[in-house]
Amino acid sequence: MLKAFDANTAKRALELAREALQIETDALAALHARLASDESVGQAVSLLLNCKGRVVVSGIGKSGHIGRKIAATLASTGTPALFVHPAEAAHGDLGMVTSDDAFIAISYSGESAELMAILPVVKRMGGVVISMTGKPESSLAQLADVHLDVSVAKEACPLNLAPTASTTVTLALGDAIAVALLDLRGFKEEDFARSHPGGALGRRLLTHVRDIMRSGDAIPAVGLDTVLPDALLEITQKGMGMTAVVDPDGRPAGVFTDGDLRRMIDKVQDFSKVVMRDVMHANPRSIGPDQLAVDAVAVMEQFRINQMLVVDAAGKLVGALHIHDLTRAKVI
Repeated sequence: MLKAFDANTAKRALELAREALQIETDALAALHARLASDESVGQAVSLLLNCKGRVVVSGIGKSGHIGRKIAATLASTGTPALFVHPAEAAHGDLGMVTSDDAFIAISYSGESAELMAILPVVKRMGGVVISMTGKPESSLAQLADVHLDVSVAKEACPLNLAPTASTTVTLALGDAIAVALLDLRGFKEEDFARSHPGGALGRRLLTHVRDIMRSGDAIPAVGLDTVLPDALLEITQKGMGMTAVVDPDGRPAGVFTDGDLRRMIDKVQDFSKVVMRDVMHANPRSIGPDQLAVDAVAVMEQFRINQMLVVDAAGKLVGALHIHDLTRAKVI
């Protein structure tokens, strides 16, 4: 069982949290102001934009954690990137780096021994090196083709030791570079979806009607002269709450739903004599199989319907779609 804080402890904890956030906020504001007269970010973006290979990000300790995030953000926004641990690189993983790659080295001190051991090799290979350090006069900064200054006045840590404000600034600058590259590459929502096929946006932008529609024998369909009892059997067996009514050429002429049946109960005495052509809704809503499933959602919401027919370019019935199909596919 957790021990409850007393009032003074809780107050002190809140003060420390607010102070840490203010220090990091100030550090970001200082970076923002510094970039107004710093051309290094533009130079780094230009190098990365013209890179023929991949962007290799490396760092150790907390800088390594930040480097992994920067590499992941770059990769998911149109800039091929990967993270390489500098110690592993010194023992073989440097073979993943080519002369066409751009190398981003992250070290707040700029003196990381693990990075300094491999960067001369990267330089000899002809690779471009971009450094992110808090010490512009450091060995790493001097070795790089472009140096990005991520210095902070102080860390949010009360001891001014644990990387806190400095890692926040480094991560934010990495995000800023990724966003700039995204825009300059003309990266669109569709491109982002292709990099995130398992995410909600990916499903919305990559799922087509044909991927989730019911087809073949699963399509509820009857002819124009089908009597109502047979149509009801089709509706029951196919479980969509409706049936398409098709002409002899297989084109939808109308649709009949279980809601239509309920509205007929008080008006019709003998269901056995009712034929579909007389009670169907003509000109039913339909969509093409190659359209996005999210487009089907828009139509259903607009016309407040739960089912749609799917027709091909010739207007023939090739599928049926229920709102539940879209829900199961997590399109909505």
